[in-house]
Amino acid sequence: MNSKYLKSAVCALLLMGGAMLASAQDDSTSLKKRLTIGGYGEAVYSYNFYSDNVFRYSHSERYTESKGHGRVDLPHAVVMLGYDFGHGWSIGTEIEFEHGGTEVAVEKETEETGEFEQEVERGGEVALEQFWVQKSFSKHLNLRMGHIVVPVGMTNNNHTPDHFFTVYRPEGENTIMPCTWHETGISLWGRAGSWRYEVQLLPGLNSNLFDESGWIHNGSASPYEFRPANSLAGAARVDFTGVKNLRLSLSGYVGNSFNNDITRTVYKEDSRYYGATGTVMIGAFDFAYQDHFVTVRGNADYGYLSDAGLISTRNKNQTTMTGNPYPHTAVGKNAWDASVEAGVNLLAWRQYRTGNRRLYLFGRYDRYDSFVPAEGFADSEWTERQVVAAGVNYYPLPQIAVKAEAGMRVLKSQYNREPYVAVGITWCGFFK
Repeated sequence: MNSKYLKSAVCALLLMGGAMLASAQDDSTSLKKRLTIGGYGEAVYSYNFYSDNVFRYSHSERYTESKGHGRVDLPHAVVMLGYDFGHGWSIGTEIEFEHGGTEVAVEKETEETGEFEQEVERGGEVALEQFWVQKSFSKHLNLRMGHIVVPVGMTNNNHTPDHFFTVYRPEGENTIMPCTWHETGISLWGRAGSWRYEVQLLPGLNSNLFDESGWIHNGSASPYEFRPANSLAGAARVDFTGVKNLRLSLSGYVGNSFNNDITRTVYKEDSRYYGATGTVMIGAFDFAYQDHFVTVRGNADYGYLSDAGLISTRNKNQTTMTGNPYPHTAVGKNAWDASVEAGVNLLAWRQYRTGNRRLYLFGRYDRYDSFVPAEGFADSEWTERQVVAAGVNYYPLPQIAVKAEAGMRVLKSQYNREPYVAVGITWCGFFK
């Protein structure tokens, strides 16, 4: 072959190879820009200096001198994945492993003539917390469809561990509302100047799962492979950030919960429930202020449940056959909580030497009641609680925190106080 043509061919191949390499690099760069990978997690040790016996409130005098109990826990371990397809289309997912997830194994039992048995090796939960497709028309208008977080209250909207000082999530909201609250629905959201808004259409809660210790906390769950949606509900949130370092937020929820299950009450069989709706209404306010020196956060939530007396009667009279997944307790017509926490960054004055390191000394106060009874039902006075806590958060890096906390849960005078200590390590971040 003519050397001239050989040289031309080699040059052409090199150019093609370079173009393919450049294209691959461009695709790789594009993928990195479009793909978002992140998550958060918590590992905790706690010791409670009080009895965990189920009768510690009904017979509190028996447990005055009880020994405490220690626990290790993985409250949350979450993997987040997102991808931007372009042209305004994107997806987001969040898979959560609570308390270490679940483990089930099949074992051959020597003691039982060699039978194979399936045993639970570890209790926990695995949940798909977010799974949505979004179309962004502009910064003012975005449509999100799929499994989404319900942004009612402070904790649901800010549930990663870098948004609260305590080792576990704030107790009040985590008791009376689903947390993290996630539903399959539709969301419209957007930003305009210093304002951000969001409105959602969701399936209603299930009043069969309400109880006195957690009000509607379990109402978004489902023991089935699907979520009953005989009733629909709405949620909304507005955030204002027009003042430097300060966020002010209002959020709310309204929806019917009675008969939102696979087994529905037939009014001909019992006309007492005719017209009952079990309307759940929640109003919430929360705020956060943060600068280099001080962080202050707080919230107040108030909830109302219509027909609470009828729902309590029905729940207490539900069948007790084996496998029934529902509680058999009354539920309050109201529930409420309020909290405030404040932390001082002890390293702020040496920021030029400590870089991104932060050391917060914090204090926190919660007060809440998960059961304000309907007329005709006795008050379970142990459901009203105050929690006082203090501790430290150390951030060697912005994404990693070591937390330590000591606190006291204070109930009414006839009940024993519940002191505790807890330490944990958390991380929260995104990887490009």
